[in-house]
Amino acid sequence: MSTDLAPGKALRGPLNGVDTPTLFATIDAVRGNPEIAKFQFRARNRWVSGTHNRSVIRGFYGAGQEDTSRTEDFVYDADHPAVLVGSGNGPTPVEFLLHALAACLTSGLANIAAARGVQLTEVESTVEGDIDLLGVLGLSEQVRNGYQGIRVSLSISGDAPEEVLRGLVEQSRARSAVYDVFTNGVPVEIDVTTR
Repeated sequence: MSTDLAPGKALRGPLNGVDTPTLFATIDAVRGNPEIAKFQFRARNRWVSGTHNRSVIRGFYGAGQEDTSRTEDFVYDADHPAVLVGSGNGPTPVEFLLHALAACLTSGLANIAAARGVQLTEVESTVEGDIDLLGVLGLSEQVRNGYQGIRVSLSISGDAPEEVLRGLVEQSRARSAVYDVFTNGVPVEIDVTTR
């Protein structure tokens, strides 16, 4: 993540709940050793019943080693609502995508604001995605399966002028990993094992 701190600008203490000195130390460490910038995140998923399934997230590789800082699994259920032949045991997988986009933009925004010395007082967003089921249900070859459009409505307030706050959002968008995946795509391989 680029925080775009002006050269020679004094480092700040923690702000917005962000450990700013550690953030800058991390940026300096990666600048000095780009190999530690390579991360691999993972999720494991198991079918439960019907459209209900459960993902577990814990370990990842980063900073040149397998991370062991997480002592417990993060567990997320996914399902379809009844109208889509599910039991509503969790959000749909496509809703997790909207969450990921909002979360990535907000996390980046907090870091960038802290690095630039802007005290945030509130950040809220609503993310909407439009899907036409004609694609998913195989009823039209002209309709794509995934989202046809996504809209993010973001509200931000803090101790900076409007143009500075808008600049924080723009920088977060420009450096968001999830926004990048949504807008540029990424190759996905599926390796199947049968038992």
